[in-house]
Amino acid sequence: MAKMMILQQHQPSVSLLTSSLSDFNGAKLHLQVQYKRKVQQPKGALYVSASSEKKILIMGGTRFIGVFLSRLLVKEGHQVTLFTRGKSPIAKQLPGESDQDFADFSSKILHLKGDRKDYDFVKSSLSAEGFDVVYDINGREAEEVEPIIDALPKLEQYIYCSSAGVYLKSDILPHCEVDAVDPKSRHKGKLETESLLQSKGVNWTSIRPVYIYGPLNYNPVEEWFFHRLKAGRPIPVPNSGIQISQLGHVKDLATAFINVLGNEKASREIFNISGDKYVTFDGLARACAKAGGFPEPEIVHYNPKEFDFGKKKAFPFRDQHFFASVEKAKHVLGWKPEFDLVEGLTDSYNLDFGRGTFRKEADFTTDDMILSKKLVLQS
Repeated sequence: MAKMMILQQHQPSVSLLTSSLSDFNGAKLHLQVQYKRKVQQPKGALYVSASSEKKILIMGGTRFIGVFLSRLLVKEGHQVTLFTRGKSPIAKQLPGESDQDFADFSSKILHLKGDRKDYDFVKSSLSAEGFDVVYDINGREAEEVEPIIDALPKLEQYIYCSSAGVYLKSDILPHCEVDAVDPKSRHKGKLETESLLQSKGVNWTSIRPVYIYGPLNYNPVEEWFFHRLKAGRPIPVPNSGIQISQLGHVKDLATAFINVLGNEKASREIFNISGDKYVTFDGLARACAKAGGFPEPEIVHYNPKEFDFGKKKAFPFRDQHFFASVEKAKHVLGWKPEFDLVEGLTDSYNLDFGRGTFRKEADFTTDDMILSKKLVLQS
């Protein structure tokens, strides 16, 4: 494995006021609210006051990130509309959410049904509505974003969900917002979208999460481990298992999205968002076991080059070191993660997998290939 250097990024401190609001579990989500003072605005920047009610459009919002973000925005008093194809319910009660909170949210959330790839419809429908702020959660290509901007000439802020996957692979880590990016990555559409936002002269903010986890996660991140732990199976981990990665809880991500709203320090800026600490693949397997109350797992290491898995994915993470600094978000936005890794995994397990709900059925096909070869070698 290549050698790796870890650099610590330092940013100046920011004066903050702290407020809190209830989340779905009755606990507190602590939001850092920027203390407002007069500042010289950069050319082209538009200031949005987060304390005033805004007409907000969320592109997407019924699967994962937007479910938590929309609830926080509604709680803050904003008028929130979800733009979706209408294939999923706009509002469904979440595990741990009280009947009163769900009823309140359901009565306030609005819906605009359509396909974001129908650019004529996007332009006409958004022009008629005239939104102040757009949260683009599911945008993948720049061509999907341009019609939205064109339809809203008075748009105050465009907040985009990008990905830390845009960074160029490097031996020098963690990835920082100023690091080189990879124009050939599978997330190149998000990179091109950031360039479009910059060229259009709109007031934009881009959030680059690393691996996101939490209740309702449709990507098999923690769920992949929970399936194997519940079945009492060994956990196959590629190579040494000391590859370092990073996970961020979806509720912490939603809070970060709130923090950039109306924040002049977020204007035309990019922020990495994830957990505070990093974890090895083996460490993640053990953390998932602890979160779900399972025994210490048996971890089996294997060389992926010795197998032909076809189109199946044998492990849910990149087989490399992959993590990013969140220092910029902490110092500039006053944001910080509420969950440490085991706490966050416990929250995810208790509110989702532990209740018998998950997105994908367990598939141990590749596991069996790995374990069969191990048994042959042992014999």
